[in-house]
Amino acid sequence: MCGKLYLVATPIGNLEDITFRAINTLKNVDIIAAEDTRHTLKLLNHYEISKPLISYHRHNEDVKTDILISKLLEGKNIAIVTDAGTPGISDPGEEIVKDAIKNNIEIVPIPGACALINALIPSGLNTKEFAFYGFLPLNKKNRKNIFERIKKEDKTIILYEAPHKLIKTLEDILENIGDINCVLAKEITKIHEEFLRNNISEIINRLNEKGIKGEYIILLDMNNNINKENDEIENKTIEEQYEFYKGQGMEKKEIIKIIAKNKNVSKNEIYQKFI
Repeated sequence: MCGKLYLVATPIGNLEDITFRAINTLKNVDIIAAEDTRHTLKLLNHYEISKPLISYHRHNEDVKTDILISKLLEGKNIAIVTDAGTPGISDPGEEIVKDAIKNNIEIVPIPGACALINALIPSGLNTKEFAFYGFLPLNKKNRKNIFERIKKEDKTIILYEAPHKLIKTLEDILENIGDINCVLAKEITKIHEEFLRNNISEIINRLNEKGIKGEYIILLDMNNNINKENDEIENKTIEEQYEFYKGQGMEKKEIIKIIAKNKNVSKNEIYQKFI
């Protein structure tokens, strides 16, 4: 009989932010696969948990996944933990889940802390819809493509970034997307937890003055983006609107219908202009 794979969320800062179920799971599994065994050992010692630890991180994920799957097939129960937060969210976990599914191994999520959610809920930005982009790519072309995607979003955008790259990333956002409203969530759940709310340029100035200490999450307010774009289109002439929608690959009949709605006139009136 196969063992079970547990995806255990751990605290993102404050060690008290862990569930009873997570603690009991870590006490009862046969093996704990940890992103950094030294880091996880501090958590285990705090809760007086003693279990065999296996290193499982981005650089050994391919090799260690096979090893862990074989142990699961032998009947061992294994918990995956990362340094902080929920496995698989910009952290190791996704690959072993895919392989576990292929091998009909039961996967059990043990919910708990997740940095992006805890940055979002007190941000003051729209929480009804949001998009998580994780860490931006380093490759310039790929990075540019991501910014082009973000520019078209109409919801709250959440990004992770390393402290030493934070200013550069904010400058890239300013250059590629604009001086939009932004929230920086600093040191979530820790002693120096803080939220910086302002436009991108002002936040950059503040960081340059105060310096960067701690971990940050970037939240971008793209919620009014579509409305602004629609206003710009609706203010164009009928001919300009026609060329715009035609450039989007739309059919003539569909374009006429949209323009008539934008201009609040009959479709026939618009149609007459393009016979």
